[in-house]
Amino acid sequence: MTTQEVLTQLKEYGDERTKKTHMTHGAKEPIFGVKVADLKKILKQTKKNHELSLELYDTGNSDAMYLAGLMADEKQISREQLNKWVKNAYWSYLSEYTVPWVAAETEFGFELGLEWIESPEETIAAAGWSTLAYFSAVNKDEDLDMDKYRQLLDKVAKEIHNAQNRVKYTMNGFVISIGSYVPELTAKATQIAEKVGIVEVDMNGTACKVPFAKDYIQKVIDKQRVGKKRKTARC
Repeated sequence: MTTQEVLTQLKEYGDERTKKTHMTHGAKEPIFGVKVADLKKILKQTKKNHELSLELYDTGNSDAMYLAGLMADEKQISREQLNKWVKNAYWSYLSEYTVPWVAAETEFGFELGLEWIESPEETIAAAGWSTLAYFSAVNKDEDLDMDKYRQLLDKVAKEIHNAQNRVKYTMNGFVISIGSYVPELTAKATQIAEKVGIVEVDMNGTACKVPFAKDYIQKVIDKQRVGKKRKTARC
């Protein structure tokens, strides 16, 4: 499929209610408002396609950019390309999901995450915390830098309440991920979650809520799912 053919299908799948919801959360034109289920119908046709994913992301169309993340080949995409992507990830669906999903599946995802969390740009820093969270979810514990993850948990405890809005949200998600996917750090993540307490985030006037990390981790513990890794970061 060509980029134009994909855009034509995206337009056909466009849903006004979905578009309105996405724009309420920060999306901007151009956007058709395509549901994820419909994006995956297109993905079945394209499979992983490195060049097409780059072209789709460059369109600036939010639906095409999200699809590009689902389509991206983590073995071919470069640091430079991901740095370009994260700079153009202007709202949460892209900065906290699309780009981090791909970055976390690369061999250099951990290093990118560490770089991004130090950015003064809210969307990039948020992408960094999400990348580090997803990296822990898709990699074996023996391949994780446990000492660094401990330090990152402490960093969250010290900085979260003074962080930028979406950075707070992803920091909170980071604590949940570490507590859920890394058994060696579950107790520490729980302690950090209790220390942090409730995290206040402006959710653009929507009914969305910020999960209380301690309770969320406890639910994972109760379901005996701690340490169950994900096959892929993307969904």
